[in-house]
Amino acid sequence: MKNLFTIITLLLTFCSIGVNAQERLIDRVVATVGSGIILQSDIDNQYMQYLANGGTPDDDFKCTALQQLIMTKLLAQQAVIDSVEVTESEVDDQLNARMREMVRRAGSQERLEGFLKRSLLQYKEEMRPILSEQLKANKLQGTIVQKITITPQEVKRYFEALNQDSLPSFNTEVEIGEIVVNPVLTKEEKNVFREKAEGYRKQVIDGTDFGTVARFYSEDGSAPYGGELGFATRDAYVKEFSAMAFKLKEGEVSPVFETQFGFHFLQVLERRGEEVNVRHVLIKTKPTAASLERTKAKIDSIYDKVSSGKLPFHTAASLYSDNKETKFNGGMVINEQSQSRTTLIPVDMLEKELFVAIDPLQPGEYSKPFQFTDRTGQVAYKFNYLKTRIPPHKASLEQDFAKIQEAAQEDKTRRKLSEWFEKKTKATFVHVSDDFQQCEELKVWLTPTDNDIAAK
Repeated sequence: MKNLFTIITLLLTFCSIGVNAQERLIDRVVATVGSGIILQSDIDNQYMQYLANGGTPDDDFKCTALQQLIMTKLLAQQAVIDSVEVTESEVDDQLNARMREMVRRAGSQERLEGFLKRSLLQYKEEMRPILSEQLKANKLQGTIVQKITITPQEVKRYFEALNQDSLPSFNTEVEIGEIVVNPVLTKEEKNVFREKAEGYRKQVIDGTDFGTVARFYSEDGSAPYGGELGFATRDAYVKEFSAMAFKLKEGEVSPVFETQFGFHFLQVLERRGEEVNVRHVLIKTKPTAASLERTKAKIDSIYDKVSSGKLPFHTAASLYSDNKETKFNGGMVINEQSQSRTTLIPVDMLEKELFVAIDPLQPGEYSKPFQFTDRTGQVAYKFNYLKTRIPPHKASLEQDFAKIQEAAQEDKTRRKLSEWFEKKTKATFVHVSDDFQQCEELKVWLTPTDNDIAAK
């Protein structure tokens, strides 16, 4: 089962595209997994998406795609036995997120529908059962590995078992802190954006279709869908949005209200128990020249206190920083690509603007405050603190324990999953059609008879 190790993690990124009823009429079964089947169209549509994302023609990809589908089927079937369920809102949330991302990549809803050769509504309905099965599989996989832990002794044994002559080398790594100050608008400055939202709301009240107004004017990612967000519970939104969404009756349009994102108004489309489906229009607030000047003056004052030693950096971060992800961590930035939440970050992972700011610093020094744009498009000011710089080096337990621990945990997880799949294949009927029998990835799924056929 060794060749299973390298493809287990592909389940996490597996994305299948549905097929319409006409295509299914000419489909054929390429694999049987227990009580389920996998169709040729499932493989073909994954291959189409692979090419659309820039992949080069490669027939071997279809072998990998079928491997992923077989593994998902096994997990999903066991999920049914174990009564693992997914809610309609979970499926809706995933569907809406995927649709938004696909529209973003395509450039517009119309271009995406042209590529799919069907409407987004039709495509979503085709995707629903496929995505539901995938979510069940992911949930079951989580229960299989959730109790896996790794001890320091296991980390040491894992490291010592590696080929010491071919240990990985690590690039320069840094530990950096940040203090971020966002612009704060006065009531008068905010009123410009509130009045804009009020004007769009008036259009809706006067009879213009809500979805049309959202598509043309909303500054939220849901705009291509007429502002519709899908079914969600109260905790899916910030408190001001939830309070408004769950207060109104179906069909009602809210007054304009403010959240951290800007000014909204919404309409309740449907209530379903503790879930609600709404559509909304968002007008984002944007900093004025005056608010940026005030922000620059504030962060310059904080910088002076910290750099002169009057105020410790970690204290200033907790008191003044507007970045909620770092202010309660002493201002230190977490490596988001590391499961161990380490603060060590390879310099090649840093955004160019941040690298330029900290590159000339020595450990213990601070960059000058500068204006930047965060991932949400918010303009703000910040300055950085360089705590540590570790030069390039070969992996060692002393310097890289967190990274080695993460690798050892992943290795243990892969082995656990491989054991599970090996046990399931012995108890589940899996048959692969003749034209996929030569795929190396699929040899582990073949029955003895199938293996004899593949050998010939």
